[in-house]
Amino acid sequence: MFEDMTYEAGQSEEPEFLPIISVTDEEEPSQDEKYPKVSPLIALKNTVLFPGVVIPINVGRDKSFKALQESFQKHRFIGVLAQLDSKVEDPVKDDLHQVGTVARIIKLLKMQDGSTTAILQGRKRFSLGNMVSEDPYLMGEINPIEYEQLSDKVQFRAMVKSIREKSKRIIELSPNIPAESIMMIKNITNNIFLINFIASNLNIGVSEKQAILNDNDLVNKGSTVLEHMDKELQLLEIKDKIESKTRSDIEKQQRDYFLNQQLKTIQEELGQSGHGMDIKDLIKRAEKKKWPQRVQDSFNKEISKLKRVNPQVPEYSVTFNYVEFLLDLPWEKYTKDNFDLKKVKEILDKDHYGLEKVKERILEHLAVLKLKGDMKAPILCLVGPPGVGKTSLGRSIARSLKRKFVRMSFGGLHDESEIRGHRKTYIGAMPGRILQSLKKAKTSNPVFILDEVDKIGKDFRGDPSSALLEVLDPEQNDTFHDNYLELEYDLSKVLFIATANSMSTIQPALRDRMEIIQISGYSTEEKIEIAKKHLIPKQREIHGLKGYRVGISKPVLESAITSYTKESGVRSLDRVIAGIMRYVAKKIAMDGASGFTVKKDSLPQILGPEKYQMDLYQEVSIPGVAIGLAWTAVGGDILFIETSLNSGKGKLTLTGNLGDVMKESATTALSFIKANAEALNIDREDFDKTDIHLHVPEGAIPKDGPSAGITMLAAITSSMSGKKVKPYMAMSGEITLRGKVLPVGGIKEKVLAARRAGIKDIILCAENQKHVEDIKADYLKGLEFHYVKTMKEVLDIALV
Repeated sequence: MFEDMTYEAGQSEEPEFLPIISVTDEEEPSQDEKYPKVSPLIALKNTVLFPGVVIPINVGRDKSFKALQESFQKHRFIGVLAQLDSKVEDPVKDDLHQVGTVARIIKLLKMQDGSTTAILQGRKRFSLGNMVSEDPYLMGEINPIEYEQLSDKVQFRAMVKSIREKSKRIIELSPNIPAESIMMIKNITNNIFLINFIASNLNIGVSEKQAILNDNDLVNKGSTVLEHMDKELQLLEIKDKIESKTRSDIEKQQRDYFLNQQLKTIQEELGQSGHGMDIKDLIKRAEKKKWPQRVQDSFNKEISKLKRVNPQVPEYSVTFNYVEFLLDLPWEKYTKDNFDLKKVKEILDKDHYGLEKVKERILEHLAVLKLKGDMKAPILCLVGPPGVGKTSLGRSIARSLKRKFVRMSFGGLHDESEIRGHRKTYIGAMPGRILQSLKKAKTSNPVFILDEVDKIGKDFRGDPSSALLEVLDPEQNDTFHDNYLELEYDLSKVLFIATANSMSTIQPALRDRMEIIQISGYSTEEKIEIAKKHLIPKQREIHGLKGYRVGISKPVLESAITSYTKESGVRSLDRVIAGIMRYVAKKIAMDGASGFTVKKDSLPQILGPEKYQMDLYQEVSIPGVAIGLAWTAVGGDILFIETSLNSGKGKLTLTGNLGDVMKESATTALSFIKANAEALNIDREDFDKTDIHLHVPEGAIPKDGPSAGITMLAAITSSMSGKKVKPYMAMSGEITLRGKVLPVGGIKEKVLAARRAGIKDIILCAENQKHVEDIKADYLKGLEFHYVKTMKEVLDIALV
């Protein structure tokens, strides 16, 4: 509240004034005190003089000195006004505030440096009238100002009381104001003078003080002073709070240090040093460990370092954590594998339907391990669409082998140190997640799932996929180096199983180190079996329906799969079955029935309208339409290929959102037909005067690939020759200009899609016969296969 300010009456380099003092609490002078109507004036640069307040001023201007001398010799009264702009050196009337204070000159003192100091006491407010002269000093008319009559004395007294209380609080919080000031304010009995005294000492600007001086309403004047005091008090309270918190923090640190030193001394006297006990515990644990000699040597070295280091320094905790990590790692500790191969196969078959290749590979590895007794674990990579059970298969493998299971997700991983760890010299350094996972598993031969390895990132922090090269190389991973451990660790007994959705984003060098096993999406038939054996029992248990009869027939399941899901895996199917179970649970709970049978026609009521429509064969009565077989990420599908002829100049138009490879297949088919027109009984001249339009329906869906080659060949030939394509026939195969038919992929999905659509005959390349033989015979009932090697054979079979 009380500010240290310099009050100037002239010069630009005046020394600082004495602190504000008060020798009286009189706001108003006695009635017999008379003031001259015309009086000398002085201008103050950076303060405002209030009535009753005594201030010392250092006189710098020559005009101010002459005005003071003149007044002191005559009547000792002088008009004091504040300047509008403190930079003005020779002010005139327009440079001054128009309301000031008549001051009594108490003393004029000659200082040792030759300057003059005047002690002034404010007596009465006045407004400046006309200026009488400006030389040799300012002289003007003085018109005394009276306050307005108080309308509410109770409010005024309450306000003054608040001012007294706040000033006391401000003095207590201000370190620069002596405590005696509280007594001084308490002794002021004149309320108006109290307001003036506080206003004079507020830490505010000249213009704000002048506004308080100008105010004739005592209540307004008091309110303004109170408002400024509130701001000052808030600032001081915040400052005090910050200083108090800082002070208490320092005191707590000193107290903790003192107590720790005392505790240390007591423990040393009793022979129970805290860190000494910790080191003894570490040494005891090390005696029970079976680890390589190089690890023992490293442990001994770190322990001797711990004994020398002061526990208070950061290096102690870094070394202690490292030694503890050494002890926590499962050095040469392995779980015993389950060599009952029949039992392993039984567990794998129970947990997962299909996935025969993966199961066979695990059984082969176990068989060799059983016969040889020791073998490096294979590095498998399961590649397939989402939801087919890649990750859960790893858990099942661990359960069947009776090994611990560890999973690490690589989705979005950017930092190489996540795999290799940080240098332990840094505070906060950590080992890589490979060794952290082994520490958690407490064995050196767990089944370790490296999930989503195709989604590893790469940026300025390093390339994690390159760091994985050492982990996944059977020739190197027996000496895996972690930056934190700084010792070689054997990972060769760990059964690493990586999972990925796509091979394209996996680094070639990393791909080369893994044994790739492709997992295709499930067919509808397989999904029905998975639902019956796994999903329905699981959802019944989750929804509390284990003790109730829930009937879901095969046609209901098939309808739920084809009409409400479109995926390679079974995640959406699991959610659909959960929806059915919730409906059944509600029915049983509300009706009190002992069971419920779900019917096919009630599915829309349970699950809503059908989301997907399955393509069924539609009999075609015109030439130019053939049916192809397509592979998609969510299974197989049939594809109608339509052609029409128009009069023109032999132009080929392709529509249906076709990719470049598919367009090239259509061009190749047309070139072959033109070259073999006579053998196909087509007039060569028809090509020059006929435009051919080939369209593949569902134009919003992009289509590409070479497998529609023989279908396009059959459709265009049928259109040009007028012969229809045999009904209930579909085909898939790539074509060449030489007239050969080449093999294509996705045979299982395509064949099953054809069977679901009602197809009876399928034309495939002869080399695809081995892929058909891999499909279960139950799924091939009602289908007849025609294996071809040339395009001419395709036309002979397909065209009626």
